[in-house]
Amino acid sequence: MNMALQTLKRFHALCRQIGVEEIYTLATAAAREAKNGSEFIQNAENILQNKIYLLSGSEEAVYSAYGVISTFYKPKGISGDLGGGSLELIDIDNSDVGEGVTLPLGSLCLQYMSNNDITVAARIVHEQFDKSTVVRKSMTRCFYAVGGTWRNLAKLHMATKHYRLPVMHGYEVDAVEMEDFLRFIVSGCIDNIGGIITVSKNRRQLLSYGAIILIGLIRCMGFEKIIFSGAGIREGFLYSRLPQAVRVSDPLITACTEVAILQARSPKQAEELIDFTTNAFEVFGISETEDECRYRKAACLLADIGWRIHPDYRGNEAANQIALGSYPGISHEGRIYAALAVFFRNTGLLIDNESLPIFQLATKNIIEKARILGETMHIAYLFSASTAGILPHLSWHKKTNHVVLYIPERYAGLLGERPLNRLKKLSKIIKQPLSFEIF
Repeated sequence: MNMALQTLKRFHALCRQIGVEEIYTLATAAAREAKNGSEFIQNAENILQNKIYLLSGSEEAVYSAYGVISTFYKPKGISGDLGGGSLELIDIDNSDVGEGVTLPLGSLCLQYMSNNDITVAARIVHEQFDKSTVVRKSMTRCFYAVGGTWRNLAKLHMATKHYRLPVMHGYEVDAVEMEDFLRFIVSGCIDNIGGIITVSKNRRQLLSYGAIILIGLIRCMGFEKIIFSGAGIREGFLYSRLPQAVRVSDPLITACTEVAILQARSPKQAEELIDFTTNAFEVFGISETEDECRYRKAACLLADIGWRIHPDYRGNEAANQIALGSYPGISHEGRIYAALAVFFRNTGLLIDNESLPIFQLATKNIIEKARILGETMHIAYLFSASTAGILPHLSWHKKTNHVVLYIPERYAGLLGERPLNRLKKLSKIIKQPLSFEIF
């Protein structure tokens, strides 16, 4: 307890130093269940000079679910938050949450109850799940895993797979594959796993307990896919305090708009690029899922964030900023799509696995659409020169046997060899004749 209180003193000093005006301090299961929990909270309040909110188990579940809702787009499944003292489970359907349940299955708690015996721990997990009315075969396919122990398990799985996109949030694994990996963790053979050095020694001893709990959930609830979340109670609590109008906005588009304002030469032109590419994809006859449409819009908003970087490195650096950035509401596939599109917009259509490792994770469909989007954006920038007001006057139209980009006569001077060459390349990609037409 003394170590925790010392940490809070440093935290309070840092808050004063950087001028934080309002602090929300939350206490969870460990403080609720500990014999000295009340004493600890009182001492912590004295240090922080601030009231501490002692959350109930159901509140923990709800705020954790809100953390998932705030950082995934239309999530649907079960959210599970594994802490040191408890496990919270709750249904999620888009922005709606069900009634949460708390089980005494935190990783530290389970280690203590089992007396450091993983076989006993497995039996305890089975008994707890067996008598729970919530833990049963589920109609949902997805489980959203929240909590530090599960995050570490995700990172270790990524390391064993040599996964080329080192972003834990949104990492998805087939449940059968994950269960095989978890059984390996439970066996105790973790010292030689790639990436284990990134897990603190205090955390390593909890990995087996986190693994045995997740195995139990997969078996009892029949999940098909595990999705790991980097967001939980903290983000969920802040989300709960947002106005409803902000809550319902698309987190990805909101975030990309903010980045465009900070880093693009013309945020307005980035928004115009969305309409320009929407028109192009419709005329080209390219179908999009709802998510692919969102990723295209995100790529348009981020298309110019690398303009300050030297042209020789711009494509790679901009792509890495997108692939590795802290963007909410986007899957790993979406990161790859948007990153590749901006790479192609800056660099051209050639790529190799060494220069951009995430290329190895891209599907044929994503590569094709990213190339079309990148080349379409390239053409747009040749006419707009990253300034607003030009693109709304350009429009794609389908003729009998070819596609035309109409250009007003007052912008005819912008035509030349480079736009013509880019149009030829785009024509090859979409396998349709393309031309410019002055009107």
